[in-house]
Amino acid sequence: MSAEPAPLATPYRTHTCGQLRVDDDGRDAKLAGWVHRRRDYGKLVFIDLRDRHGITQVVVDAADAPEAHATASRVRSEFVIVVEGAVARRQPGTENPKLATGAVELQARMVTILNEAKTPPFYLNDPDAPIDESLRLRYRYLDIRREAMLSRLVMRSRLVHAIREAHHASGFVEVETPNLIKSTPEGARDFIVPSRLQPGTVYALPQSPQQLKQLLMVAGVDRYFQIARCFRDEDMRGDRQPEFTQLDLEMSFVDEAAVMGFVEQMVIEVSRATVPDRPIRAIPFPVFEYEDAMERYGSDKPDIRFGMELFDLAPALTGPDGSPASGFRVFDETLAGGGRVKGMTGPGLGGASRREIDELTEIAKRFGARGLVHLAVQPGGELHGPIAKFLAPETQAAVRAAARAGEGDLILVIADKAETTNDVLGRLRVELGARLGLADPNELAYCWVHHFPMYQWDAEHGRWDATHNPFSGVVPEDEALLTTTSGDLDVRDPGDPAGRAKAMQYDIALNGWELGGGSVRIWNRDLLARSFNLQGYSIEQMKERFGAILEAFEYGAPPHGGIALGIDRWAALFANQATIREVMAFPKTQSGSDLMLEAPSAPEEEQFQELGLRFVGVPEKR
Repeated sequence: MSAEPAPLATPYRTHTCGQLRVDDDGRDAKLAGWVHRRRDYGKLVFIDLRDRHGITQVVVDAADAPEAHATASRVRSEFVIVVEGAVARRQPGTENPKLATGAVELQARMVTILNEAKTPPFYLNDPDAPIDESLRLRYRYLDIRREAMLSRLVMRSRLVHAIREAHHASGFVEVETPNLIKSTPEGARDFIVPSRLQPGTVYALPQSPQQLKQLLMVAGVDRYFQIARCFRDEDMRGDRQPEFTQLDLEMSFVDEAAVMGFVEQMVIEVSRATVPDRPIRAIPFPVFEYEDAMERYGSDKPDIRFGMELFDLAPALTGPDGSPASGFRVFDETLAGGGRVKGMTGPGLGGASRREIDELTEIAKRFGARGLVHLAVQPGGELHGPIAKFLAPETQAAVRAAARAGEGDLILVIADKAETTNDVLGRLRVELGARLGLADPNELAYCWVHHFPMYQWDAEHGRWDATHNPFSGVVPEDEALLTTTSGDLDVRDPGDPAGRAKAMQYDIALNGWELGGGSVRIWNRDLLARSFNLQGYSIEQMKERFGAILEAFEYGAPPHGGIALGIDRWAALFANQATIREVMAFPKTQSGSDLMLEAPSAPEEEQFQELGLRFVGVPEKR
């Protein structure tokens, strides 16, 4: 742990365990902390004393301090103690360069035990000890004592501090919004809180402060930000938790470029302040159109630390008249049916074994593909694989050219619907990139993806769904697509031109994770009502669910836009962790349980009665 500014002295300590240096030689000091290690050599007892700032070696000599030595002989790991004595240089050759305090030691005159400790359920002083995650979460207060976990929380604190500094320096106002609000659609289930004072009604915990921050723009706040706690009742994975923290911001009188420009500069400043040793791959950040990102990377959150981009094989597999003519039935039928045949090149994988190929095929099937075609480039350029015999020499040459594949490379091909082909290849690209070690783990590769489709058609419910935020604005040139010639607000149809509209939506990605998403909003009341109607809301439903914001827009709403960035994800990426649980103090398990506090738990009967509730059971899934 690195030395940090020391807290004020207290009756228990004059210095922290990470503060003493050679310049303190000869001074008296008083330290307090936990016993990290204890080594007993009879007349000499050595104690490594730890607090969150670091570790200091304490020496207790029976000849100089017999009472202190007697006490030190009793202490064990994780006892909380206070030590007083004189700072001294260590003997030449006994210094510990791994510790910031490694050139000195505290020669104790007095040792006081403040609290004894049971033997912990896992090792706290061995960073490489394998520990079951459920045990770590059950005893999280002990897990946080471990250097790796504590250092990640300290880093997260630096991240939040840097975020606040960057926003205050740019004239933003930090505003706290309520956590008990009205339920609104945000793409996931709400957590609801019954009201005791108004029986039969509920609050919802916010999935985000979306409407509230837009209302702050109507209120004239101009530049708002918040380190916001948000809640979503959804299935969990490595980058999701039921409660999470995000940087939420909104700006008035801006366009897409203004918001993206501020956010990019802020992200650069925060990155350099928090992890100065992590290089940023490219400044300015690369910007991709949504369609371009999907075509090249099969993902709207591409990891651009390595190449291995996707390529389209349709031109190589069609005849002069444009009809499919590869000679391989699956390819030809897929293209004739409007599907896609695309691939990616695995550098140096041409010699992969049958077992390795089968493993890649199973991974592709698990991702949703029907199968995976492989073609190895042999010496001389000939392709080798199960379907190579169907491909004419000129077709093989065209495939090699499209793949930019050389001798010893492996071409992997998917033939399926467009969305399946891109998705499977994109996920397979990430898998292979990790296996081949193509991405520099120290590099921060930020990029933007923008101009997403405004809507996607939901055939089951006969409506358009917003692909991102339901308040996202439409690019100005597509605004007319959200209106009908009849002006009838009840017209919704899969052939509606709204399906061609692009949103002023922008996502920022980092090393293959979606870090944040935002948009310039619809700020015209009539256009917002039309957009809500396309998403399936009647005028009555709009008033019931969005009445506050629709009414507010009648009192003069400025053009505005913003973004939200996931602080848990940002911290996890800064710490090179695969799950956000590793940068959260008290996370939930995959089932949403808190193993330490044993939550969720059944309420007391009196609580049910106060709220006028009873538990009727969970419907069986059919």
